[in-house]
Amino acid sequence: QVQLVESGGGLVQAGDSLRLSCAASGRTFSSVAMAWFRQATGKEREFVATISRWSGTSTDYTDSVKGRFTISRDNAKNTVYLQMNSLKPEDTAVYYCAAPFSRGVGGRNVWEYDYWGQGTQVTVSS
Repeated sequence: QVQLVESGGGLVQAGDSLRLSCAASGRTFSSVAMAWFRQATGKEREFVATISRWSGTSTDYTDSVKGRFTISRDNAKNTVYLQMNSLKPEDTAVYYCAAPFSRGVGGRNVWEYDYWGQGTQVTVSS
């Protein structure tokens, strides 16, 4: 079993920055891809970013966050991060960390991930 615990959310103004963290436990963290998704009120959960296993040389982002968000991982700390800069009101959502059972490269679909955190709220005011 894998446990994922997100932290770092909060209420910020447009243009501010936040860094989300996701602490993982229960298995070999470095051997699987990791991802961030988000879900705004009344909308479906959507892909935000993913990072490949081991050194995380491969990353992917949804178009709306490219150039503003950066996903990274620290395998020594079993933690994945999402640095969010130039935040916009449309970034307001609950952000979830996700991990697949064994995939080394993550995809953009919810069904590709087997483990989820409880989520952390990010609210961006205009």
